[in-house]
Amino acid sequence: MSETAQKETLGFQTEVKQLLHLMIHSLYSNKEIFLRELISNASDACDKLRFEAVSNDGLYEGDNELNIHISYDKVAKTLTLRDNGIGMSRQEVIDNIGTIAKSGTRQFLDSLTGEQASDANMIGQFGVGFYACFIVADKVSLTTRRAGESEAVRWESAGEGDFTLESVEKDSRGTEIVLHLRDGEEEYLDGWRLKNIIHKYSDHITFPIMMPIEAPVGESDEEETLVGDEQVNKASALWTRGKNDISDEEYNEFYKHVAHDFEDPLVHLHARVEGKHEYTSLLYVPQRAPYNLYDREHPQGIKLYVKRVFIMDDADNLMPSYLRFIRGVIDSSDLPLNVSREILQSNKVIDSMRSGSVKKVLDMLDKLAKDEPEKYTTFWQQFGKVMKEGPAEDMTNRDRIAKLLRFASTHKDTDEQVVALDDYISRMQEGQEKIYYITADSFNAAKNSPHLEVLRKKGIEVLLLTDRVDEWLMSSLPEFDGKPLVSVTKGELDLGELEDEEEKKQHEAIDKDFEALVGKVKEILGDKVKDVRLTHRLTNSPSCLVVDSGDMSANLERLLKEAGHDTAGSKPIFEMNPEHPLVVKLNAMDASERFDDWTHLLFEQALLAEGGQLDDPASFVARLNAMLLELSA
Repeated sequence: MSETAQKETLGFQTEVKQLLHLMIHSLYSNKEIFLRELISNASDACDKLRFEAVSNDGLYEGDNELNIHISYDKVAKTLTLRDNGIGMSRQEVIDNIGTIAKSGTRQFLDSLTGEQASDANMIGQFGVGFYACFIVADKVSLTTRRAGESEAVRWESAGEGDFTLESVEKDSRGTEIVLHLRDGEEEYLDGWRLKNIIHKYSDHITFPIMMPIEAPVGESDEEETLVGDEQVNKASALWTRGKNDISDEEYNEFYKHVAHDFEDPLVHLHARVEGKHEYTSLLYVPQRAPYNLYDREHPQGIKLYVKRVFIMDDADNLMPSYLRFIRGVIDSSDLPLNVSREILQSNKVIDSMRSGSVKKVLDMLDKLAKDEPEKYTTFWQQFGKVMKEGPAEDMTNRDRIAKLLRFASTHKDTDEQVVALDDYISRMQEGQEKIYYITADSFNAAKNSPHLEVLRKKGIEVLLLTDRVDEWLMSSLPEFDGKPLVSVTKGELDLGELEDEEEKKQHEAIDKDFEALVGKVKEILGDKVKDVRLTHRLTNSPSCLVVDSGDMSANLERLLKEAGHDTAGSKPIFEMNPEHPLVVKLNAMDASERFDDWTHLLFEQALLAEGGQLDDPASFVARLNAMLLELSA
């Protein structure tokens, strides 16, 4: 096929055009980071070649000195970055450069706020660092050839509506990017300026970054000539250095490299493990959650190295799903260089590194919670919901994870999740043996639920759980520190020693007068309910609905139905408050049409208070209107 036939012009997707426009304007105040992003990509390309060449030495094509080269032309106003890494095929260029082929682009755009600083950080987390070059360039030309292949391709674009792809000749593997700088961006044609940016952001890159040596000639220092190349970065794996030899700035910049983030991390840990298995880990917690945090299938953020040789991105065997926000590297001294994903799935070394790394991350979070509670609050706001997946996924560390959980509760009149289970236990009433909680679809629904009435009267704290994951969490967290966690909407409310004998005797005496009422109400409601009984959990409300302790909660049933699951659910138990005037009035009624209406009304309002839906809203309204007219007559 001829070169002409191989050249094509393609249009950007609508979302990509929006993204480029937003990115260019959002990042302009920090535009020098474009160089960091290009160097980071070049480093990744060298890493990938070194790994693939472990099993195919021919990919080196006689050149195994991997490096990154940066040069510039003041006359042509071009800045060029070249690497001899893995390179890209034509299809890889289309997938990785041509179209920002990421699922969730629309979702990402919808998450932008319009606030420049916030959007800049979101854009960094989306991982479109290559396109940062359009902040300073009005045209970009990328020429690349994949190692081991003969065809090279050139991609060009002005970062507006379209781009071109063309088959070209290229003697060496790897990628060359030429930036045609905009007017006013001449500062990036200065060697001293470029070296300062490299020292600031990319000193940790493990491959040599080479630049021309400029030597002044003649009487004027403005006249320069090139006298060779020099390495301008340290080119040592940061994690192999001692902690005392690494500055906070170096730790932060390395995080931005591995996470493709624009913000500093919230906290990090750097550990070297020696013994039966030897490995080094450098792990980070980001400042904020990425837009796709709740996509459990999205690749995770740990890079695996073996003896400082990059093996793979997104090594999901190294961290459980509930810690999928962790970014960083783990470098093993024990694994073979040709390790594959299949081998990783059943490898004792990997299991050991995973177990040790998880414990260290949990230690780090525990220390953060104790020593820097404000930072931990920030962490919980960003990652709390995924941490709640932990007890179900990681039974080994269930108790440690439970200590890190935070909830809203009746102790504070706010929906902020700041209450730890240890805090709850420290405030338990004398004689209280259980941790009480309620699940609901909103904070107000939980806080104002009739199920809390007697507990509020007695000053008993209740955890208010309103995240969708809370139902899953509580199904896998039956107790904490020897105290069972009990839903106030399941089973009969047993307050144990919190209810004195005199109260019990009073309740038993009252209940005797309502025994006949229970039977009549049960007959009228029929198969709408599993049972009817009296309760003293209520103080202000006439009735409520509960389920048996082993049944699915009403809230969980609603969540499953919303998700499209077909569930028969369980019939509720209808409880009546024998001390409420409406129930007293119902007890005094003879069997009649009005008795039926009052019974259904009490049942339906209890259903509404639970957040449920009426089977026949029109009948409810008609019944209510008839009663209102009767009362107003």
